[in-house]
Amino acid sequence: MLIDSHCHVDPHHFREGADAVLDRARAAGVGAFVVVGVDADLSAARFAVELAARRPDVHAAVGVHPHDAAAVDDRMLAELEELARRPEVVAVGEIGLDYHYMHSPWDTQQRVFGDLVALARRVKKPIVIHTREAPGDTLEILERAGASEVGGIIHCFSEDRAFAERALALDFDLSFSGIVTFKSARAIQEVAASAPGDRILVETDSPYLAPVPLRGKRCEPAHVLHTTRFIAGLRGEPFEALAARTAENTRRRLRLPNAAASAG
Repeated sequence: MLIDSHCHVDPHHFREGADAVLDRARAAGVGAFVVVGVDADLSAARFAVELAARRPDVHAAVGVHPHDAAAVDDRMLAELEELARRPEVVAVGEIGLDYHYMHSPWDTQQRVFGDLVALARRVKKPIVIHTREAPGDTLEILERAGASEVGGIIHCFSEDRAFAERALALDFDLSFSGIVTFKSARAIQEVAASAPGDRILVETDSPYLAPVPLRGKRCEPAHVLHTTRFIAGLRGEPFEALAARTAENTRRRLRLPNAAASAG
């Protein structure tokens, strides 16, 4: 069964509740979910952990989005580290840099990014990276901060082959969202087609980035099927084989039990 390696199912995104959304995805053939909790006050992180604690098909990732870097203080870092040590949490993230909107100053983003990489190394859990319009700085900080010690995932991969090669060398896998299905995403499609088969993951980043043929609608974890089917076509592989491989890659990277994909 498929695994959605990155989704947001917070109540303000899905008023019908996370269980209804995840149950729809299970009915469509998605067996497990990595629910990511990021916001300026850690309420989404707490929600992700609580959801994972009561649903065996859910695993949590907790972090601070670069948009909210300016809100980070010592108290928040301490609580985040406490959450990250919980057994339900399989990764620290998403964390990174976003120079598109600049909701937090670039130097603050860089400082907090380095602090959060250090946190991940302390708790010995992989990192989920958000990077937008900051490829060089993202890789430089990962290299300088010793991120390869824990490795991780480049979430919502949207860079080129050169970036992919450096990320893979740092022990970061590449996770593809609905963006790969967009007509304008030629460079991303080239990476998805050629990346090592044991280093690729699939995700929705719900409620964002719905894949073709649902582009423009609210994205849900069930829609990871469309992204997986598209990548399988790029690679000339059967859908079922790619679904199984990406699920196994996710389990390996995040150290998920094999039973997670079939737990109900």
